[in-house]
Amino acid sequence: MKIAVTYENGQIFQHFGHTEQFKLYEAVDGKITHAKVVDTNGSGHGALAGFLMQNGVDTLICGGIGGGAQAALAEAGIKLYGGVSGDADAAVSALLNGNLGYDPNVHCDHHDHEHGEAGHSCGDHGCGKHSCH
Repeated sequence: MKIAVTYENGQIFQHFGHTEQFKLYEAVDGKITHAKVVDTNGSGHGALAGFLMQNGVDTLICGGIGGGAQAALAEAGIKLYGGVSGDADAAVSALLNGNLGYDPNVHCDHHDHEHGEAGHSCGDHGCGKHSCH
């Protein structure tokens, strides 16, 4: 199992599309065997799913995430645990122990972009309800 966590200063970064680092964990039989922090090199929303695929990730833990990114992750076969906050290492341990609290209906819709920008449509994130859950 290869797990990625949106990462900033040991904590879970709360906006998937703006994350500058992921902490990647490799786990075997419920135990972390390797962990490293990698830079995204400024990849935006759309490129991040590809970045995770290239790194062999099958599971993502993050805070807020938009509908377009969720769809890209689903298409890539990456399992999403969103709406998580706090210490990154603790969240991965909780996931491996089967007791990670997450929000299966997480979405982030306060993107600072013009509506209709490439990859986004108002239907994806509910214009007018600008909040992260």
